[in-house]
Amino acid sequence: MAKAHDKERELTREIAPKVENALPGTEVLAVELSGPERFTVFVDHAQGVDHALCERVTNVLRDYLREYSIDVSSPGLERPLRTPAHFRNVVGRRVVLRTDKKSRFRGKVVSAGDRSVTVKTDAESVDIPYDAIVRGNLIVEVGER
Repeated sequence: MAKAHDKERELTREIAPKVENALPGTEVLAVELSGPERFTVFVDHAQGVDHALCERVTNVLRDYLREYSIDVSSPGLERPLRTPAHFRNVVGRRVVLRTDKKSRFRGKVVSAGDRSVTVKTDAESVDIPYDAIVRGNLIVEVGER
């Protein structure tokens, strides 16, 4: 998974500025590999994400179509969380995180600093460096929709 995680970070560093510069107001939340030749780009926009925006994002990433199949998606209810800003926006909400050590944490975000996020699990409060997070997603509680 470490290789896939490194490739996702590399793709995110390449793709985010291209998309965000070409399509003002669009934010690339995460890039996730779904196979060796396929990835999904999760985007958000203040006016929402519709099919037309997904098509525009795909067009910006046309050069990648030589090597990859590309899916473009809205963040959905269980939005991906990767950056300090993402975690600051969900302080007080429940998340699930997987780290590069294959550990999984489920709990409430207590704080989000510049280098790490603190999650209160059922058993303890855990400080997790952002660099160690492989996947992070919001957990939607029943009645929150």
